Amino acid sequence: MKNNTLFEMLAEPNRRAILERLRRKEHTVGELVAASGLSQPGVSKHLRLMREAGLVVVRRSGREQLYSLRPEPLRELDDWLQPYRRFWSSKLDRLERSLDEEAAGPASIDKDKE
Repeated sequence: MKNNTLFEMLAEPNRRAILERLRRKEHTVGELVAASGLSQPGVSKHLRLMREAGLVVVRRSGREQLYSLRPEPLRELDDWLQPYRRFWSSKLDRLERSLDEEAAGPASIDKDKE
C-alpha cells in the first residue's frame, strides 16, 4: 500500500476509532455503529474505503459479515517511520534531560559546579 493512501485513511478520526476497535477483536457493522454513534451507511462507507486500502478484511460467519484489522499496512508504515523515530528519540532524550535539570532547580546546578 502506498503511504499516501494509508495517511489518508488514518487522517480521519472515525476511521482511527474503527481501527482501534478492530485492533482488539473483529466486529460486525452493527457493533461498530453502536459503538461509534455513526450511521450504518457512514460506518459501511468507512469500512469499504479501509477494505479497499487493505486495512481491514471481511469474512462471513453465517449471515454476518465480520470485519477485522489487517496489520500488514501498519507494519509497512512503522518500517517507513523507523528512521524518523530514531531522530526524534535522541531529541526527546535531550529534552528529558533538560527538563530534569530544570526541575531539579538551581541548587542542583550549583552543586554540580562545586
